[in-house]
Amino acid sequence: MSGTIYDFSVRDAQGGFVSMEKYSGLVVIIVNVASYCGLTSSNYSELKALNDKYYERGLRIAAFPCNQFGFQEPYCEASVNTFVKEKFDFEPDLYGKVLVNGGIVIGKEAPLWAFLKQEQAGTLTNSIKWNFTKFLVDRKGKVVER
Repeated sequence: MSGTIYDFSVRDAQGGFVSMEKYSGLVVIIVNVASYCGLTSSNYSELKALNDKYYERGLRIAAFPCNQFGFQEPYCEASVNTFVKEKFDFEPDLYGKVLVNGGIVIGKEAPLWAFLKQEQAGTLTNSIKWNFTKFLVDRKGKVVER
């Protein structure tokens, strides 16, 4: 694979599809999130701080709920949105639930996440190891850091 995140459309939190081209010219942190993880509070707090500091300079946070790791995101997107807004006073761009890793038993991974993992390999394997894995995307849609 080669290309940019702009080559993908993803399901939004309301079930519609949106092109990742909406981030053209912006810097994006794409992250798999979970509401009931030991890392939830620190990660959402840090993401909110980054958003508050850099939003006006073109940073966006694209949050993808994922229930793949310890079933720590069991609720629907509307519940996730309410949780993050009320607990952290934060409203990232929230998308539909995804599988960030695929396999025979667990199903097909989201194409965007397959692309992200190929563009920035992981340690030992390319798989996402847990909640709150982040990918930094530059203003041209290229994945520059994991």
